[in-house]
Amino acid sequence: MNKLLQRISVNPNICFGKPCIRGTRIWVSLILDFLANGMRIDEILIEYPQLTEEDIRAAIAYGAEMSRERYVEIPI
Repeated sequence: MNKLLQRISVNPNICFGKPCIRGTRIWVSLILDFLANGMRIDEILIEYPQLTEEDIRAAIAYGAEMSRERYVEIPI
């Protein structure tokens, strides 16, 4: 398992079981949305000072891992 993935937690009692950065209630999907919309890592860290660059990379790693398990149909 990718060591970065240890920074992600999934707990049914926290944020409805959505994957979060461990020790926070910040959803992995939120971080990925920010990055997809052009926000830079340093900008995310300013908005969420409790995060580290490794946390952001962990969110990316989690997204990559999930994409190996499931295909998302994209309309043409």
